[in-house]
Amino acid sequence: MWEWNEELHQWLKPFVARLGHRARRRMCPRYVAGLIGPGERKSMEPMAARVAPGAYDRLHHFVSDGVWDAAPLEEELAIQADRLIGGTDAVLVVDDTALPKKGKYSVGVASQYASALGKKANCQTLVSLTLARDEVPVVVGLRLFLPESWTSDMARMKRAGVPEACRQPRTKPQIALAEIDRLMAAGVRFGTVLADAGYGLSAPFRQGLSARGLAWAVGIPRHQKVYPVGVSLSFPVAGRGRPRKNPVPDALSVPAEAMLSVVKWTKLSWRTGTKGPLKATFAAVRVRIADGPPQRIFDKGQQHMPGEEAWLIGEHRASGEKKYYLSNLPADTDLKTLAATVKARWVCEQAHQQMKEELGLDHFEGRSWRGLHRHALMTMIAYAFLQHRRLTQAAREKKSRPRPASTDASRRAPRRPRRLRTTTARAMSPLPKAASATP
Repeated sequence: MWEWNEELHQWLKPFVARLGHRARRRMCPRYVAGLIGPGERKSMEPMAARVAPGAYDRLHHFVSDGVWDAAPLEEELAIQADRLIGGTDAVLVVDDTALPKKGKYSVGVASQYASALGKKANCQTLVSLTLARDEVPVVVGLRLFLPESWTSDMARMKRAGVPEACRQPRTKPQIALAEIDRLMAAGVRFGTVLADAGYGLSAPFRQGLSARGLAWAVGIPRHQKVYPVGVSLSFPVAGRGRPRKNPVPDALSVPAEAMLSVVKWTKLSWRTGTKGPLKATFAAVRVRIADGPPQRIFDKGQQHMPGEEAWLIGEHRASGEKKYYLSNLPADTDLKTLAATVKARWVCEQAHQQMKEELGLDHFEGRSWRGLHRHALMTMIAYAFLQHRRLTQAAREKKSRPRPASTDASRRAPRRPRRLRTTTARAMSPLPKAASATP
């Protein structure tokens, strides 16, 4: 077998212990090993031929039909991810990833936007949550989003095995908030929630994060309305008629891009990449978000009243592309920290790519809700093991690295500890083919 197989079995023990039946305890390590091991295709039949010869039916039954609850394994994944990289300096990235797929009866398949393709296509869309620290990610949640073409067809959902609790229409932000609640209940530690504009444009999503006492930084469209931070409410005296029952703001809301057009912009680097410092031009200003209750304001019709105070952040990239963000980070946060925070979201995209290219996240050929989510869960467990292995190897190499000879100067001025980021390139690099295929 492969040289990492025994290490995998040891690492999987707390997961296997939660499965109960011994047949499941045998199949789980084999399925995970099949995802990690050699072979271009990680669908059921080729994996069974590699890791469970003669046991295809049992492996298939484990993922697609077996009667077992995935929740205990999801909880264990959250615990292990927190042990690996959890902490107040970790971030939780909310995003979605598309799995291109055809077929009328494959659960969740519809014509919808696929970020990987940059266009609409027939695909399944999974809402993902990724825990990350020092640019090392571990995916801890993948939940299927059902478009209206599915939630309006009860027979179709029943045929695909969609649980009754999931048959009601739910937006991606609603799914994400439910997943955040699950991870918080499992004790996962993180400091800030990050999301792109697909989630950030949702006022209920932002307000839900704030209601949970979470710090957040999210993308927004350029036309998102904001108020000056000093906006105040008053009761203007009416010349005639009844006096106003509700106050109105003394300034009108404006689009985010207009608010930042009069602010100073600064070119800065938020981190060093493989090709040198990553740079862009940023600006930030405190605002009140126009997501309060709707109300008629003067002759402007229904307008949203000022809501939560937040940072409005703008980014001008060298390509000419412009991006906008909102964040409820403290008012004394400096611009470089704001820039580094909003740019930390990229790490989830690399995780999605690795899970597809190395572990076959998008190779599942079944049609059912249960089978898809179990395959996704096994893929997340396999990815967490690889991150555990890479970080362990990096820590060993760091420990065995010879120390320079001490001098009087070095004794007088202790060196600052090196951050885990120095090992990021190795931790994030694809699993070497030679390592994965070693017998």
